[in-house]
This record gives sequence, structure tokens and C-alpha cells, in this order.
Amino acid sequence: MAKEKQLQQLQSIEDKVRKLLSKHDDVLHKLVAAQEEIKLLESQLEEREQQIKNFQNQENIVKIVDTIAGNTANSTELKLKLNEYIREIDKCIAYLRD
Repeated sequence: MAKEKQLQQLQSIEDKVRKLLSKHDDVLHKLVAAQEEIKLLESQLEEREQQIKNFQNQENIVKIVDTIAGNTANSTELKLKLNEYIREIDKCIAYLRD
């Protein structure tokens, strides 16, 4: 009888270990899926941030063009500002090439 009880306990332990391993595998799969989703969301966030920067640059250009069209007295100042933007864009392009 004692041997039979020990076998039952061993079987019970084996069943619990199998269940634990199964849960472990499930958790690992969920972790991998979550990590992939995080990467996707980070990529989307980076893309959105770039779009925002592009819109801000477009807004600045529109303001400059509106100012140039409305007031020629400030044209030297505007040319300097445009040159500054062009240099900044060139830096960004150089950075992206690296």
C-alpha cells in the first residue's frame, strides 16, 4: 500500500510539473507577442513623431513664405532664417546617411 501511495504522489507531482511547464510555455509565448507589439508600437510612435516634425517644418516654411509675400523689408532676415533651415536640413540628411 505504501508503494502505491508513493506512486500516486509521484504521478500527482508529474502532473503538476507538466501543468507548470505548460503555463510557462504560455507565458513565454505571451511575452514574445508583447515584445513584438512593443516594437511595432515604438516604430509607429517614431513614425508619428517624424510626421509631427515634418508638419512643424512645413508650418514654419508657410509662415516664412507668408512673411516674405507680405513684407519685403524683412527679406534679409528671412533669407538668413531660410539659410539656417537649409543648414539644419542638410545636417539631418547627413545624419540619416550615416
